[in-house]
Amino acid sequence: MAYEVEAPKYVRLAQTIQGRIEDGTYAPGTRVPSENQLVQAFGMSRPTVVRALELLKRDGWLESRQGYGTIVRGRPALVEHKDRRGGEALTRDESQAFGRLVEVVHVPVPARVASVLGLPKRAKVLMRRFLAEEDGEPVELVSSYFPAGLVEGTELESSALLDGSTRAHLEARKKVRFDHVTERVSARLPERSEAELLDLPDGVPVLSVLVVAYDASGQALQVSDVLLPADRQELEGTYRLN
Repeated sequence: MAYEVEAPKYVRLAQTIQGRIEDGTYAPGTRVPSENQLVQAFGMSRPTVVRALELLKRDGWLESRQGYGTIVRGRPALVEHKDRRGGEALTRDESQAFGRLVEVVHVPVPARVASVLGLPKRAKVLMRRFLAEEDGEPVELVSSYFPAGLVEGTELESSALLDGSTRAHLEARKKVRFDHVTERVSARLPERSEAELLDLPDGVPVLSVLVVAYDASGQALQVSDVLLPADRQELEGTYRLN
């Protein structure tokens, strides 16, 4: 049996704006309407509008110019319109994101993470768990794991929100360099605590996007398990054929 779920509101708004760029309504080099104008035009909240614009900037359709606003770049040379949770998990600025930091704690490394980080099963890792929200509704639960040695002397161990992303913080404090990311998508039933945080009824599965960030040598620096309510999300991709 096939199941169809509606994309999140910010993804649908991004698709609408992208369509207007493609049909010339928003021409390359011009400014897109302001956030307030988009809120009024589409009847969506400001957080939804902000997230849609960030998605379009990340995929190359828009760019921000200091003192001028958000500018239309046009169709990227290579279109890859995917809901890339991996990049977002690494670049999310906790202090500016919509949601809350649930916990920061040293835990025994989960089996699915141990092998990736090259750690023994009983090793301890730092976990930062962030619950992202949209219009007051939980939309994803991100549990990020870091080797204990990598986070010593950093603010990652603090329960305060980071001013910036985990990636930027580690690159600045530990002089490491994130080079590439892999993502593996699977489905499973959530643990009780996960279901409660995501406000899921019994029996509703989650999509798990296991995101692994590596340096150029292939050493894993961060593993993030991004959980998406399967009844509220969809993942899709568009690729240009050679």
